[in-house]
Amino acid sequence: MSQTTRATISAIIITKNEEQILSECLASLDWVDEIVVVDSGSTDNTVAIAEAAGAKVYVNAEWPGFGKQKQLAQSYATKDWIIAIDADEVVSPELKQSLLKLLENPPADTLVEVNELTWVFGRFLRHSGWYYSHVRVYPRLYTQYDDALVHEKIIRPEGAKTQVLDGDLLHYSYRDLTHYLVKSAHYAKAWADGREARGKKSSISQGLLHALGCFLKMYVLKRGFLDGKQGFLIAVLSAHSTFVKYADLWIRNTDSRAAK
Repeated sequence: MSQTTRATISAIIITKNEEQILSECLASLDWVDEIVVVDSGSTDNTVAIAEAAGAKVYVNAEWPGFGKQKQLAQSYATKDWIIAIDADEVVSPELKQSLLKLLENPPADTLVEVNELTWVFGRFLRHSGWYYSHVRVYPRLYTQYDDALVHEKIIRPEGAKTQVLDGDLLHYSYRDLTHYLVKSAHYAKAWADGREARGKKSSISQGLLHALGCFLKMYVLKRGFLDGKQGFLIAVLSAHSTFVKYADLWIRNTDSRAAK
């Protein structure tokens, strides 16, 4: 791609055993000026795939949580702007064009949101609360991710403006039900770890109430029923995942052997 006077951009990706979608992810980043990958100890072909695509690959196997791992990735980046992308995400052609246009005349003090469209068990979910925009693009020296163990977010500087781009970031999150359950358990553990570290308590009744609220919000309020059978299934699974994280924390609070 010929270089112009546009602003430069680094893509940052954190990985662990992401060989299934990573090649497609990296191919959709053929327009960026630099790709930085921080791997946390993959045992598959993730690192080899990233290196073959020309990415700068670093390894940090001592997992510090999602937020700090993304901070580390950003510390290795050198370009004007950052796009933070997961290894199971693909930049659509429309989003690519929106990003290139943005870089031709980049706004100051602005956080850029992109629309995330997730593929779940055979279809893209456009409802269920799963089609939404969030910040993924920002000036490198302006901000970074917070320290959260899970569900990390970009720190919003005072006075920051927000811009939403056209086009979708295609998220191929779950290969199958087993993959969903494994990822869900990982997120639940990280959530319970964070709560436990802050001295928080939980109960079975809290888990049940939050699980029911999760299902009703996704399937009814967020119109998950318009996503067909997949909408119903993901609402049920999300309610289950919600219950599990509260149950995990309750077990830690109650069973002294659970902490050993």
